[in-house]
Amino acid sequence: MRAMILAAGRGERMRPLTDDTPKPLLRIGGQTLIEHHVHALARAGITELVINHAHLGEQIVTALGDGNAYGVHISYSAEPDGALETGGGIYNALALLGDAPFLVVNADIWTDYDFSHLPAQLDGLAHLVMVDNPAHHPDGDFFLSGGRLSRDGPLRLTFSGMGVYQPALFANCTPGAFPLAPLLRAAMDAGQVTGEHYTGPWFDIGTPERLDEVNRVVINLQ
Repeated sequence: MRAMILAAGRGERMRPLTDDTPKPLLRIGGQTLIEHHVHALARAGITELVINHAHLGEQIVTALGDGNAYGVHISYSAEPDGALETGGGIYNALALLGDAPFLVVNADIWTDYDFSHLPAQLDGLAHLVMVDNPAHHPDGDFFLSGGRLSRDGPLRLTFSGMGVYQPALFANCTPGAFPLAPLLRAAMDAGQVTGEHYTGPWFDIGTPERLDEVNRVVINLQ
């Protein structure tokens, strides 16, 4: 399986930290967010990586290089300064991701999830890792029941930013900026999205305050 790390976001809510540093190069527990993911993917045996970038993206390329130092091979998908949103960014990188299902992970989360647990083959168009709703997102995103995800239900969970996708999910898309969520909702309506509930450590690094909080938590975990 190949993997894509989404690293093109501007990180507006993280300013001023992201004025001179791209968000994926902010540090938690002694290493950058994106290095944490690269190491975790390598441990899971996923060594063909694609990283998209836009804002200050050359710093990411300089920091990680071709991936050899991490035991992986990294290809880069450059985007314009305005970026392409999640759906557009993945679509823009499809030629690098191949014809098989591929993993996508947001660079701006921190978790100890074991990527080797993800399915290499899908029963549908997508498989999402869901987590308990954090305080800043109490209503969640999707309802998980019987291993399938739907838009609504009695207890919605939050999408973790980790998922496996079939290239066919993007079959009717065209180049440009567009979100991922409408594609997932349409696939859910067709019964084509499976999911799992992960209850281990997971953090969305959305603000400088959350970055400081997660640093304290991660240091205590190590």
